[in-house]
Amino acid sequence: MKKTTLLLSLAALVLAAAGCCNLKAKCKECPSMKNIELTQEWDKIFPLSDQVEHSKATFPNRFGITLAADVYKPKNATGRLAAIAVSGPFGAVKEQSSGIYAQELAKRGFLTIAFDPSFTGESGGQPRYVASPDINTEDFQAAVDYLISREDVDADRIGICGICGWGGLAINAAAIDTRVKATVASTMYDMTRVTANGYFDQEDTAAKRHEKRVAMNAQRNEDFRNGTYKLGGGVVDPLPADAPQFVKDYYDHYKTPRG
Repeated sequence: MKKTTLLLSLAALVLAAAGCCNLKAKCKECPSMKNIELTQEWDKIFPLSDQVEHSKATFPNRFGITLAADVYKPKNATGRLAAIAVSGPFGAVKEQSSGIYAQELAKRGFLTIAFDPSFTGESGGQPRYVASPDINTEDFQAAVDYLISREDVDADRIGICGICGWGGLAINAAAIDTRVKATVASTMYDMTRVTANGYFDQEDTAAKRHEKRVAMNAQRNEDFRNGTYKLGGGVVDPLPADAPQFVKDYYDHYKTPRG
């Protein structure tokens, strides 16, 4: 019986492998690659540097979601380059901070991509604006898949960079992906701790955590009745006069034209 089960499992693996897509063929036959429309004009919050070449790309993750990315390559670069995948901050898009990081790194000789996570920006996935640690960790690994598929990338010199809330996701991906040779978490706080305990540990009690669970489940009831999902979090608007400095900094960037 064990031998039969093993043979069936092996057969399933062979069939799965036979159905896998070749990224070098740009996944033309890949059922997970949904067609998405990419903006072709420059739409970033920063100017395009004359030291880099810019292009756009798409690639699938293993949850069947198509991710969109901006590619930055040092101008006139030749050969295989060290490469870095950049994403974040939490809830942001590649036209913002991650694009700035990616372009600056490209000016320093790296081939880089700034990508939109699943459910965000130009990337696919429904419903929109979902945050999922397991899927977003896979997003980073899918970005590494894409970089390795490029003939101008050195597969042995790939790094990832997570900004703000995405710093922890970068570390999570690096912990399980041996292809990642360097990791940067550019973040000002521990996202896991904030989620559990609140800012400045102001909700670090069993009663407060229970209160949040009750509120989230009550929202599930309301969402089901309404047939829509209420978005959570975000930057407070209007800005309270007594807001802490980090909230003022958020507002000064994300709620103004420069952000």
